[in-house]
Amino acid sequence: MAIIDIVKFEGNDQEFVWKFPSENLRLGTQLVVKPAQVAFFVYRGQICDEVREGAITLVTPNIPLLTTLISLPFGGDSPFQAEVWFINLISKLDNKWGTIRPIQLEDPKYGLVVPVRAFGQFGFHIVNPRRFLEGITGTAKVFTAEQILEYFKGVVLQAVNVSLGKAFITEKISVLEASVHLDSLAKHCSDAIQSELSKFGLELVNFFFHSINIPDEDESYQRLKVIKEKAAELNVLGRDIYQFDRSMEVLKTAAANEGGGAGLLQAGVGLAVGAGLGQQMAQQAGNLSSQLPPTLSFHVADAGKPLGQFNGTQLHQMVVAGTLKASSLVWRQGMASWQAASSVPELANLFNQAAPPLPPSVPPTG
Repeated sequence: MAIIDIVKFEGNDQEFVWKFPSENLRLGTQLVVKPAQVAFFVYRGQICDEVREGAITLVTPNIPLLTTLISLPFGGDSPFQAEVWFINLISKLDNKWGTIRPIQLEDPKYGLVVPVRAFGQFGFHIVNPRRFLEGITGTAKVFTAEQILEYFKGVVLQAVNVSLGKAFITEKISVLEASVHLDSLAKHCSDAIQSELSKFGLELVNFFFHSINIPDEDESYQRLKVIKEKAAELNVLGRDIYQFDRSMEVLKTAAANEGGGAGLLQAGVGLAVGAGLGQQMAQQAGNLSSQLPPTLSFHVADAGKPLGQFNGTQLHQMVVAGTLKASSLVWRQGMASWQAASSVPELANLFNQAAPPLPPSVPPTG
């Protein structure tokens, strides 16, 4: 084969490792290494001399290790055989990645496990070309950006799988709030990715998320949204008002279900028991029960809205629950018009009783 006089790599932004196609060299051959390139001489699988940017004429002082291995004589244009590998040091920034299947993560705020998908982009460049050549190229004559991406896709996804869950916990955010925390979440993942890439002489130039989301049709996602809405309602109303509001809904249902009102009212009281109010409500209701005949009934309206007709037992429980107030309007057969409950003689004593002690405060969770 002909002796090669010029060795160079034209290169492009897609080829990161390239082997010169001929091994027939001689002393006096010109080696051209362009900016952002490094050339290595490889002899029988051993990486020898490294040449950085510039154009040099191959003489024994330029390639001392190779000269020793081959026993090249000094001077002259002696032929020899060796491989020349070029490494491209440019940055490749447009590498897209995405989870193959959703990652099962527990939402740190609401405690529900949901499937999370993530998509993004990262950039890299080779900072230790000798380590890269030793650790990854093997017998390949060309190693493209696509091959590097494919090789390290598992590294990236593994780091995302492990780091994303830890990041949500560290940042104390819900999966539903991920879209406004993409930068801080990416920082957690990029640290783990860089730790792996550095083993092969690569450096992560950038890493970011395009999106982190949950499939809309997923059942756990729908449950998580409901939990978040309830938590938001509780924060806005306050815990005690929220509990009374739930009791009001039960009382309205009781009034609308003929024959089932008493049972549903018991369920309403049960809500208060669950919130730590049941004992006080039961005791207060017992104190009032002897003062109003159970057969006596009134229509009740509050804030301009009719709530329904309630008997004496139900009225007792409504006062204790706070859903029947002194200012609430009442009416029954024989009354000329609606009146404030506290102005009706049969009901007035209900509002003169000592109020039950306040329940112990329960700090909000989350």
